[in-house]
Amino acid sequence: MTAAGGTPPLSGGSGGPAALRPLLDETLDALAAGARLRGGPVPPGGPAELAREVDRVLTGEGPDRHALRRLTELLAYGAADPADPACAAHLHCPPLAVAVAADLAVSALNPSQDSWDQAPAATALETALLAELAALVGFPPAAAAGVLTSGGTESNLMGLMLARDRVLGGAVELDGLPPGRRPRIIASAAAHFSVQRAAALLGLGERAVRSVPVDRDQRMDGDALADALAETVWEGATPIAVVATAGTTDTGAVDPLGRCADLAERHGAWLHVDAAYGGGALLSDRLAPLLDGIARADSVALDFHKLGWQPAAAGVFLVRCEETYASLARRAVYLNPADDEQAGYPSLLGLSLRTTRRADAFKLAVTLRTLGRPGLGALVDACHDLALHAAAAVRAEPALDLHGDPLLTTVLFRYRPATDGPDAADRINAELRRRLLHTGRAVVGRTELPGTGPGRVRLKLTLLNPHTSPADIDRLLADIVRQGREVESAPGPSRAAQD
Repeated sequence: MTAAGGTPPLSGGSGGPAALRPLLDETLDALAAGARLRGGPVPPGGPAELAREVDRVLTGEGPDRHALRRLTELLAYGAADPADPACAAHLHCPPLAVAVAADLAVSALNPSQDSWDQAPAATALETALLAELAALVGFPPAAAAGVLTSGGTESNLMGLMLARDRVLGGAVELDGLPPGRRPRIIASAAAHFSVQRAAALLGLGERAVRSVPVDRDQRMDGDALADALAETVWEGATPIAVVATAGTTDTGAVDPLGRCADLAERHGAWLHVDAAYGGGALLSDRLAPLLDGIARADSVALDFHKLGWQPAAAGVFLVRCEETYASLARRAVYLNPADDEQAGYPSLLGLSLRTTRRADAFKLAVTLRTLGRPGLGALVDACHDLALHAAAAVRAEPALDLHGDPLLTTVLFRYRPATDGPDAADRINAELRRRLLHTGRAVVGRTELPGTGPGRVRLKLTLLNPHTSPADIDRLLADIVRQGREVESAPGPSRAAQD
């Protein structure tokens, strides 16, 4: 589609909506066609087969006026669709239609959050939204600050950067530090891997992260945290941060936030709460008490592209006191000159690690205005109810073994083979999951419990689709049992294993 003179039309301006309308119709038709062709949560066949299909669609020379339709249909056909009840492996939510529509408006206008004159309304809107989210966490809105991020990994990096800067005074040369100033980050054994990655990026090294034991449900042991902090000081190091997790990836466990806050305060350490998953519980009256103590954190990570039903990315980073953000402040004369700010033109540049930054706050603001906290909380509760139903169904099935009662929306379990030996159990559980993927019938998660040796492989349902019914869960579990029995009786490796 081209405008007069052969120039492709733009999405903005007074003519943008008219140019978009036929393209949107074409895109929506192609999405529906691709979903029909897929016929399930994921396309059947293995990676090699899908790669061949991608090559086939991309083959050809010169411009293709049907490229939008053809590639969108391919994308939809080859998607792992979190809106399908049998797509339940990861913290990968089906976004709300209203949030996707809002995201389209952002894409069409393309504001950038690094200066007011690139995003006038979006700058004010993000500031107002963050004050609302600070209040949700329990931070004083007038004193708090924050920014929209790409997700928990970026938010965790920011929290640990501010912790380093507050305790050590900024970036440091570790070789030049006196022994008593050598930094340590204390996190649980179940904390997200981005904590180690952040330590490396900040120049502290991954070995600066000290791991604290967790219980069977992957919840940090408060007494072990106290011991780790005391031992860190005794060894002549400085605990600069305690990272508490509110919603571990595998079990949804929430660390004892109040105890973590007490211990961090006692040792002068920054408390960062990684609530990328569990932060959605704050939307629910039923589940919000699980996060009691989060308001005492120095910084918090939230991801509303998990339990918030937003298109990625919708991460949020918040600090309780704006003053602690000082080390991130930057002045770029072509973006936020001081005289502009003095004249009342605000800048968000010093709140983010990024410069060009999309207006991701808009879709979340639209969703909150449309549904309110009660509406979103009802979706959280619906997914929690699904997890409780799934756990009960697993417990009632002799062929399945439940790891523990769900706290949020994650259910950890395994198929229990008749074959003796933990090696066999691990092999069969891994293989039955690949079989479900290969046939396109289901996307089920797989993880391993902490420890060493065999017998640790578990399957995982991460239930983030509030439209899923208990009957859908029952069918999925029955399929898992059926595939497990087929794997047990198979004479050798399946085609899925070979792929």
